[in-house]
Amino acid sequence: MKSDLKKFLKAKAHALKPVVITGHNGITPPVLNEINLALDHHELIKVRVNAADREERQIMVSGILEQTGAALIQAVGHVIVLYRKNPGKP
Repeated sequence: MKSDLKKFLKAKAHALKPVVITGHNGITPPVLNEINLALDHHELIKVRVNAADREERQIMVSGILEQTGAALIQAVGHVIVLYRKNPGKP
């Protein structure tokens, strides 16, 4: 992804609120389904990843990226910004 696109997406995501919040159960199939649905509908979303420590959070983020095919735009604390182009949208 080009840096100018990433910069544009970061600015656009600034005003967004997290649409999915992971619980203490981690990345479950229903959570992944909600993330996929949100990405299909919005393309750019924020997800709050609640984890006990930084290492566990990084593992969860990697799992989300791998299973959704989304690109990580930004990670600040417990909140990540994901982007996945929806080919069906104009």
